[in-house]
Amino acid sequence: MLFKNVCGVRSMYEILRAAGSCVGCGRSWQRRNHRLAAARPMKAVLNTAVFFVLAGIAASAGAQSTYPSKPIRLVVAFAPGGGTDVAARALAHQLSGLLGQQVVIENRPGAGGTIGTEFGARAAPDGYTLLVGSSAAFAINPHLNPKLPYDPVRDFAPVGAFAKLIFVLDVHPSVPARSVKDLIAIARPHPRRLNFGSSGQGATAHLATEMFMSRAGVKMTHVPYKGAGPAMTALIAGEVDVLFDSMLTTLPQARAGRVRPLAVTTLQRSALMPQLPTIDESGVKGYELVNWFGIFAPAGTPRAAVDRLNAAINAALRQPELNARLSSHGVEPFLGTPDDLASLVRSELAKYGKIIRDADIKSE
Repeated sequence: MLFKNVCGVRSMYEILRAAGSCVGCGRSWQRRNHRLAAARPMKAVLNTAVFFVLAGIAASAGAQSTYPSKPIRLVVAFAPGGGTDVAARALAHQLSGLLGQQVVIENRPGAGGTIGTEFGARAAPDGYTLLVGSSAAFAINPHLNPKLPYDPVRDFAPVGAFAKLIFVLDVHPSVPARSVKDLIAIARPHPRRLNFGSSGQGATAHLATEMFMSRAGVKMTHVPYKGAGPAMTALIAGEVDVLFDSMLTTLPQARAGRVRPLAVTTLQRSALMPQLPTIDESGVKGYELVNWFGIFAPAGTPRAAVDRLNAAINAALRQPELNARLSSHGVEPFLGTPDDLASLVRSELAKYGKIIRDADIKSE
């Protein structure tokens, strides 16, 4: 109060400054005044830095609160009309309404999905380019092709799973097996007498059979085909005895009596074919294998955008319209959080890696 009364100042800095010029205040105050004057440039720099940091945070928060503000591109790494494309389009239609912006499908097929997946990994991490990923691209291909141009964990920000394609263990009607236990009883005493088809070397159906043989203690001979369609045709014709195929492909053939379904590959029975037991409940404990689909963003995408998208995906999957469209294609909804999808990728990488190593499977 002394300096305020005598020198007429209003701040501590002004008090110290005034002290330097007051009669009788002494040299010590002058020295402090010099140090404060020298500190003024540093104080200005710090104030400027704080301003820009706070401004950046405010701008980021404002941008995230309005996300999305323009259409979103959803990349499908396969050609139009396939199972992945159909499921993605059904989801995109619902997301467009929930997000208030168009979600546009962009097909980038080639190299078994590698071209589109790499494109998704290299896109700008702004939430406006997303990728439909699958168990094949994220959990199988990394083990079959060590030179993949993307890393399924490092290069992506998981957004959320949205669908799972259930497989069915089918046999030709000439095989005298009406259950999984019957099939094991036939195959175990006669290694490699039965043969099984697949949609190709290292395909999901191939790995599903390898996993079944390993856990059931049986051996059968692999006959790969160029696609799921030719493999089912071969089963119908009796060229192969056993085939793991999708629910969508199995349903019409089973209803026509051309194939005999024995069990599903999930841990719970499917609502699409509730009369079929699971392989797990049929005696091969712990058996589970599905082809799942999830939405991924490039690594570095803001978490606020990821959470906004995840909430919209889960809301879409709760709508009866989308459920009906997915079910009509043999696909079941698959809800979860971004962290759930990240955990799924890691666990599936470990599971398929073991199957591929144990069976010594090489890419074609």
